[in-house]
Amino acid sequence: MLATLLASIPVPSHPSLGAVTRELRHPPAFGFLFDVDGVLVRGSQPVPAARRAFQRLADSGGRLRVPVVFLTNAGNCLRSAKARELSQALGLQVSPEQVILSHSPLQLFSQFHERYMLVAGQGPMEENAYNLGFKHVVTIEALRKAYPLLDMVDLSRRPKQLFPNSSQKNLAGVILFGEPVRWETSLQLITDVLLSNGNPGAELQEVPYPHLPILACNMDLLWMAEAKMPRFGHGTFLLCLESIYKKVTGRELKYEALIGKPSPVTYHYAQYLIQQQAEKQGWKAPIQRLYAVGDNPMSDIYGANLYNNYLKSARHSQAQSCESILVCTGVYRHGENRETERRTEAQTGETVFHGHRDFCCDPSLLEASHIVQDVDDAVQLAFKKENWS
Repeated sequence: MLATLLASIPVPSHPSLGAVTRELRHPPAFGFLFDVDGVLVRGSQPVPAARRAFQRLADSGGRLRVPVVFLTNAGNCLRSAKARELSQALGLQVSPEQVILSHSPLQLFSQFHERYMLVAGQGPMEENAYNLGFKHVVTIEALRKAYPLLDMVDLSRRPKQLFPNSSQKNLAGVILFGEPVRWETSLQLITDVLLSNGNPGAELQEVPYPHLPILACNMDLLWMAEAKMPRFGHGTFLLCLESIYKKVTGRELKYEALIGKPSPVTYHYAQYLIQQQAEKQGWKAPIQRLYAVGDNPMSDIYGANLYNNYLKSARHSQAQSCESILVCTGVYRHGENRETERRTEAQTGETVFHGHRDFCCDPSLLEASHIVQDVDDAVQLAFKKENWS
């Protein structure tokens, strides 16, 4: 079914300025999946090795010689904006069609596109939702204005007068695009929507279960910016929401879908775009090997290894492998991360697992196929394995 959904997505017929060059005598049988934060950039600053890596990947005209997809769990921006950021950081033109944000696979979930959906996060959420195919979306801020008595944590935002009940249409689901700015407001209103079956202005009767469907993007507990230590990611917000819901209802919060790395749905979508890049160049042979380069063992390495296991068991997949390459310029620091975890495990007697609750704690999935210093080393490693220059 997933392959059918992927095949139904329209592919742009025009080549992008960052398109893969047509001048190769021997078309590549491999492609790259690059994480962004901690691999190519740290916050707003490029990683020094990134430009060197892409100088190797590009020809003299600045066109990529192999298919490349930028696979990021960022989601509070537009694909076009992320492509412009990458173009500036890397010194060559990147097209939006080469960028996969955490929410990009949501265009496959057409069964929700006609429903009234609450969206949480920050940035251009409504525009992203509409671009993905959703027709009716309500933001947290719009819901707060419709039901001003719900948001009570910040005393300065409490209403000074009572308001009549809103006539807003009942919501039919929730999309969690990424971490919001005011966590307390989003946690409260999302919980209200789930407990009221989409009508947060109503009195609480019997708590519905199963609750309304939730589509969550980006499960990263931590991510790396300019600070010395990792920052909280959307996975931390999900952990808060899950804990609150269970404490209030005594039941587990359920997800209709968890997408973004390390979800296999996201990697399948990336493979589809890699192959489409190759086909646009007229290369008949399928892309057989993928190299996934990342800095976060839990999202990048776990996801690539999980998808590699899927490819090994799949009978009809064009790709044969997805090798994980871990770099030391972001969340992971060679030797440091595991030593910290070992000390914590020795003190608490519990295994440290930064993954989402719904993904199994399998230590083998956290072991990278290769560990290198930076993204330039990762490209050189793949080139050597492919006998490519």
